[in-house]
Amino acid sequence: MYLKSLQVKQFKSYAEAQFDFISNINCIVGENGIGKTNLLDAIHFLSMTKSARGIGDPLCIQHGGDFFMIQGNFVYQKQDTSKLLASETQITCAYQRGQKKSFLRDQKAYPRLADHIGNFPVVLMDPYDTDLIREGSEERRRFFDGMMSQMDRGFLDNLLRYNRIVQQRNTLLKHFAERGMVDRIQLDSYHEPMVQLGENIALARMEFLKKYLPNFQAHYAKLSDDREQVNINIESTFTLGDLDASLRQAEAQDLAAQRSTLGIHRDDFSFEINGFPLKKFGSQGQQKSFVVALKLAQFDTLAQAHPRKPLLLLDDIFDKLDDRRIQRLVQMMAEDHFGQVFITDARPERTKSLLKNLKGEIKYLAL
Repeated sequence: MYLKSLQVKQFKSYAEAQFDFISNINCIVGENGIGKTNLLDAIHFLSMTKSARGIGDPLCIQHGGDFFMIQGNFVYQKQDTSKLLASETQITCAYQRGQKKSFLRDQKAYPRLADHIGNFPVVLMDPYDTDLIREGSEERRRFFDGMMSQMDRGFLDNLLRYNRIVQQRNTLLKHFAERGMVDRIQLDSYHEPMVQLGENIALARMEFLKKYLPNFQAHYAKLSDDREQVNINIESTFTLGDLDASLRQAEAQDLAAQRSTLGIHRDDFSFEINGFPLKKFGSQGQQKSFVVALKLAQFDTLAQAHPRKPLLLLDDIFDKLDDRRIQRLVQMMAEDHFGQVFITDARPERTKSLLKNLKGEIKYLAL
């Protein structure tokens, strides 16, 4: 699978633009601030139905506009005996201020946006990846849940339902505080679905981590010359199988806090190096290796789950990574580890130097 072409209208810095890509390596070069990152974000949007940085849809409309449109043509390739067969699919995203966002596949609307996620897998590496280490648990949950959502539609459906229940329950808790009274029947109506969905999601995360960890640890070992041991654990607010009782015990605290203080929406993924927290004890180089390994393992895990390799978006990473980590990525490109790759860089001469020995086709797009 690869993205053959992309058209954008009134999306971020683009009034209107058309891009054509090749199935191998696409290098997008140009000065800072010219729109390289916005182009990658449009590709991410087309795959995941939202901006990579969690920006709300209204903020993606070009200044002064009232809508945006992103349209891409994806090509599927399949080997059939001695022939390579290809079929093309068009994906269109349209959003008008104040209205619902729409996604169409070959001019037919998806019943739900969630039905699109996972059909065109994508992995993004960018300078913000270190937020996974520095920021709070929400960043890490978003990373792992987003990866799992691209692999398992059932997990995504459960997660969306659970998040709606928590949001509704939190609204109810605030309503109780405002009125100075508690309706136990109303509160209990959220209990059973929150327990059932929460247990299912917690178990799915644990099972997923068992598959993901070997990929991650293998990549980290290669990036660090096997000098340290790294691990990822789930830190939960409850014991699996005991969410029912734990939620009951937390009710008084929830009423006082006016929010749901316990559940899978409060869980965290802890990053460790040699048995210690990475955030406190990892050097800058170790943290960079950790996040690169996280993203490479994301690529491998998605590729193993899908019949096609994800699109790989590399945004401005040559400025942020040292030579060893860059050479590891270039080596993997040389070994055809990836499928279609998009690279942005403000220094085209550097990109050409780094990729000069690659045998595959490379296209340079100057913005």
